[in-house]
Amino acid sequence: MSDDFLSQEEIDTLLGGDDGEESAAEASTAVPFDFTQLESIRKGGLPGLELIFERWVKSFRDEVRTVVPHVNMVSKDNVYITRFSAFMGKIPQPSSYTSLLMRPLKEQGMFVLDSRLVFAVISVLFGGEAKPFKVEGREFTKLEMQVINNFIAIVVESFEEVWRPIYEISIERKSTELNPVFAQIVSPNEKVAIVECSMNIDEYEAPMFFCFPLSMFMPIKEIIYSELSGETEEGWSEELQRRVLALKSVMTLEVARKHYLVKEILAWQEGDELTLGVSKDSGLLLRVGQKHKFECQLGRSNEHYAALIKEQVEFS
Repeated sequence: MSDDFLSQEEIDTLLGGDDGEESAAEASTAVPFDFTQLESIRKGGLPGLELIFERWVKSFRDEVRTVVPHVNMVSKDNVYITRFSAFMGKIPQPSSYTSLLMRPLKEQGMFVLDSRLVFAVISVLFGGEAKPFKVEGREFTKLEMQVINNFIAIVVESFEEVWRPIYEISIERKSTELNPVFAQIVSPNEKVAIVECSMNIDEYEAPMFFCFPLSMFMPIKEIIYSELSGETEEGWSEELQRRVLALKSVMTLEVARKHYLVKEILAWQEGDELTLGVSKDSGLLLRVGQKHKFECQLGRSNEHYAALIKEQVEFS
């Protein structure tokens, strides 16, 4: 009867007990983990800096369009805190790294221009399409460096202008490096604030980055870490009003309006006269854009036809 029972060794063999122990041992092998990575990225927390860049992208967009009319949009995509080494590791090569002194702040910030954006700008400037180009790890040519320098000049000028009503700073471009080894503005483990922006050129979008050591903003932490005051909003409102008043508008003086049949128009010949039924006392419509804004009277001034404004139409 006892011969019908399996021994414990035979049972373990059938169930694969030995292999299971080995597999469990392999699965439980410890893997090193860097606990500092838990704090490597922290989104938000810099509302003042975010508001500054929301204003900057609008100002920069207007300025850069004078050089690159194909620019559709410039946007602020993300603001976060990370370690400097983690940020530098995500930038494709080649890229340009421009160190910026923002006096009276003591430490340096950095503006990183992604190579994809450089190639897209150059392509549209020479009549090509804004599309992604293969980054081959080569250095920039002299032409590409000239475009980069002009681009950075616009960035610096517009960025300084946006800061002016908030905190008076003077931005000095210290150096532009192509090798990231020479662009170490802080130690690799130091925390930095990163602002990711993007530019849309003919529906192709490419990134650019701002990098600031957190210690750089300690003298103005009330501005960076909190919402900006109403005084700043007032300054921005005045700037917006100035820009609106500088806009150009199209004005049209409507002398007459008549209806003709298509067959009558087809019968017109050179020398035919069209009677408009307008006299010097007739009231004319002066339009600004597509809106009727003024009542006028036709006249002459210094041998030129002119319109005398008689009445302003109330805005509806």
